[in-house]
Amino acid sequence: MSGLSNKSDPRPRPAEALTAEEQAAEVAERRRAAFERVWQAAIFVFIVGGWELSARTGVGDPFFFGQPSGIIATIWRWSTRGTPQGPLWQHIVVTLEETVLAFFIGVIIGVVAGFALGRNRMLAAAFGPYIRMGNAIPRVILGSIFVIWLGLDMASKVALGVTLTFFIVFFNAFQGVREVDPNLVNNARLLGASPRQLSLDVMLPAALGWIISSLHTSFGFALVGAVVGEFLGATHGLGYLVASAQGAFNANGVFAAMAILSVVALIADFLVTKLERRLTPWRQTANRTSF
Repeated sequence: MSGLSNKSDPRPRPAEALTAEEQAAEVAERRRAAFERVWQAAIFVFIVGGWELSARTGVGDPFFFGQPSGIIATIWRWSTRGTPQGPLWQHIVVTLEETVLAFFIGVIIGVVAGFALGRNRMLAAAFGPYIRMGNAIPRVILGSIFVIWLGLDMASKVALGVTLTFFIVFFNAFQGVREVDPNLVNNARLLGASPRQLSLDVMLPAALGWIISSLHTSFGFALVGAVVGEFLGATHGLGYLVASAQGAFNANGVFAAMAILSVVALIADFLVTKLERRLTPWRQTANRTSF
């Protein structure tokens, strides 16, 4: 029994408790990770260094293509003295608020709708064509409509982000429910499970992997929806900074806002990864590499 409990214990064992093969594998994994980091840094230096060199030598016109040193100077100026449209932190906070609201609303609606249509074939047949039609509508058009309907405030950006998030989560939840093992469902019914127990205790846990796998993509699309909505019409936000810099033909300003947006996206992706690993620990060993 003790041997079985040691194998099933998810906690890391001390180094002296590892076998020689496990220690060698751990060392190889660390070397591989370090090698990957070196490659990532080398690619970054090559791209940014080549960009800066081309701007300084006149190969690429900084007025049109920007310049890394000018982008860094713009970010520093925005961080210390603010942007022409207000403090930088205020734009970041507005975009994050819109993204988080769109993400949670879209996930909740997508899970509920996907679960309901996945469980009920009549609902799936009735609403299926309209779901596909809605998914085919270009989001930029919806963004313009939401600006007309809801104005330039946060509501129009959240609405656009919800439309982007909803369909990703919906299709994953729908497919996850449809992929539940029929034998598992039949056995639960034989044991006397009620429809509510069947949904919450059997189908939802079985489809959880599909739902969790959509969180990375859906959060990114929620962020895209917020930024695109701000670009179409807003008074604050990172998308508004991009639109303002574009209107002033300020390439460094456009790239500066994009760089800040990329950092925000990376931090958000890190947090979503933590959440995914906490909710689905059994998938950590199966998927070692993520993007």
